[in-house]
Amino acid sequence: MKEGRMASRTGRCMCGRVSFTLAQAPARFGACHCEMCRRWTGSALLGMTVPRSEIEWTGSEHIEMLQSSDWAERAWCGHCGSALYYHVTAERPMSASLELPIGLLDDASGLSFDNEIYIDHKPDSFGYAGDRTRLTRKDALAKFGIVEGDLQ
Repeated sequence: MKEGRMASRTGRCMCGRVSFTLAQAPARFGACHCEMCRRWTGSALLGMTVPRSEIEWTGSEHIEMLQSSDWAERAWCGHCGSALYYHVTAERPMSASLELPIGLLDDASGLSFDNEIYIDHKPDSFGYAGDRTRLTRKDALAKFGIVEGDLQ
């Protein structure tokens, strides 16, 4: 098994029209506090980074997508509206992966919460306890290979 990976996991949207299998699920997940993720999920996005090559979709004809910025898209089930994934579409280091909400997993137990991004955009009314990596907007954009001045 690859470093930081667990056994296969399955998941689905709320109505079940879209489902997936992860060949080797990540053992870790993180939170994104950016405004778009908060609007898309209704809170912070609690997601895991999954290589696109390691996820098998069923019901993909029900997946709808929106190019939510110049460099990324978001997908959801066209029937029930469940958020399915965030994907960097621009040629960047993260474009080979999807950010998959952990709430879609049939069993999300055993995962380690190890990072938060856009921590400087987190509403002051909530926070997560514990020690983990916390990146500002500027640091998170650098992780995605984006220079802040390039954003429109």
